[in-house]
Amino acid sequence: MTLLPAFKRYSVLALCGFGAVAMLALLAAGWRWPLLPAVLLGLLALLGIRDLIQKRHAVLRNYPIIGHMRFLLEDIRPEIRQYLIESDSDELPFSREARSLVYQRAKGVEDKKPFGTSEQVYEAGYAWVTHSVAPKVITDSDFRVLVGGPDCRQPYSASLYNISAMSFGALSANAIMALNQGAKLGGFAHDTGEGGISRHHRQHGGDLIYQVASGYFGCRDEQGRFSSEKFRSQALDPQIRMIEIKLSQGAKPGHGGMLPARKISPEIAEARGVPMGVDCISPPAHSSFSTPVGLMEFVAQLRALSDGKPVGFKLCIGHRREFMCIVKAMLKTGITPDFIVVDGKEGGTGSAPLEFTNRVGMPMLEGLAFVHNTLRGAGLRQRIRIGAAGKIVSAFDIARALALGADWCNSARGFMFAIGCIQSQSCHTNACPVGIATQDKLRQRGLEVGTKALRVARFHKNTLHALAEIAGAAGLSSPSDFLPYHFMFRHKDGTFSDGNEAFPYLPQGFLVADRETEELRDWHKRWGRASAETFAPSVIPEGRFV
Repeated sequence: MTLLPAFKRYSVLALCGFGAVAMLALLAAGWRWPLLPAVLLGLLALLGIRDLIQKRHAVLRNYPIIGHMRFLLEDIRPEIRQYLIESDSDELPFSREARSLVYQRAKGVEDKKPFGTSEQVYEAGYAWVTHSVAPKVITDSDFRVLVGGPDCRQPYSASLYNISAMSFGALSANAIMALNQGAKLGGFAHDTGEGGISRHHRQHGGDLIYQVASGYFGCRDEQGRFSSEKFRSQALDPQIRMIEIKLSQGAKPGHGGMLPARKISPEIAEARGVPMGVDCISPPAHSSFSTPVGLMEFVAQLRALSDGKPVGFKLCIGHRREFMCIVKAMLKTGITPDFIVVDGKEGGTGSAPLEFTNRVGMPMLEGLAFVHNTLRGAGLRQRIRIGAAGKIVSAFDIARALALGADWCNSARGFMFAIGCIQSQSCHTNACPVGIATQDKLRQRGLEVGTKALRVARFHKNTLHALAEIAGAAGLSSPSDFLPYHFMFRHKDGTFSDGNEAFPYLPQGFLVADRETEELRDWHKRWGRASAETFAPSVIPEGRFV
């Protein structure tokens, strides 16, 4: 009885071996046609013998030859799921419905849907816009917001929808050029990402947001420290419209990175200001500051070095007290950033540890509402613009973010879809099938810059046109007029509430008022634990029973 299972496991190897011997015997008898079968069966038999003696994979030792089917099916599993199994609403991480919407708007083809919604409108998490019986028609959808506080001498009129941070190196040269040319055609901004300003960013002249991260790429000295001279030479370029200090990103907040020396091309070295042949390190934290006051002083330094261009920072909310520390530093120093970009933990990345991608950082809606209300509570909201990022690809996504406190929105993967991303999720392999997230010159060739640039501009234009239609349906003259009460949110028990209950705007100045608001006791306690001098907690909140 014990021999039968063993025979089944090794039967393919045995048949290949016997078959190869039989074909050889026929060849020896003078037949010619068995040559090819003999070679194929012989190679399979050799593969089976190798499987038996190798020590890395138990499944191959126990199932020689046929065990390779397991690895083949594992390799093509994402494609099988995407093309044959997943529904239009499965978000992995973007649903087919969302991707198709981007493709259609980028191509300028029909983006309407027949037969009604496929959303589960009575399930928890469903949200909708409340419309008006007196809708308005908005004819101009080139929506703008002026970014620049009282200390800014060169404010920037930003579109309500821009390209979020993606570095050259993570993206190919052709992808960067297509995105930037599209931004130029559409009149919106393109964030460089932390990898510096490459020649490909400059080629078409689209507006750039220069991101300065912990590696200080493009503005660093030989030791990797911030260089004022190199930063100023970059920041004074008229193409640079704003400067963004990256504190963290949603997909991997608090995590640094390393680009291995073997992946550093001369173009990447040039953009980042790093030597060839040496691993390129992005530390988890900045070396130019370590305290909330230090961050504000760095903001002021960059604003002065750039001759008054808008300077802000990007972060994913973690410890809420730490953001309050930053706000207290604003009050203490009198220095405020011109903008803050709130990145949700649902944001994308080319590569990140699974634990960080899935379990570290605050989602965008909660993070955005917290930042908005903290600035309101400190009496600073009117001085600082807020950008929002995190799976924002539709007009509804933008409208909801604006209602919760954002002044504009950024999208990375939305614009990647516009230039042809098929969500193969192979960004970290250098084998992107559409030439976007790769440095392989042959793969990049598949991405034609001119055609894709037009799609970027068209996607932006059509999305803002849809935003105008939604705002008009709500009875508004501009999407910037959206408020929480314009949205309804479904709860677990089937009931629903409006945005004023789910994401209320808190009173102006309540954190710095003489008297505390009883209903906001937790906010006051957290504010009391925050310090402008340090990010370290003065008191550890151990819970009610400790």
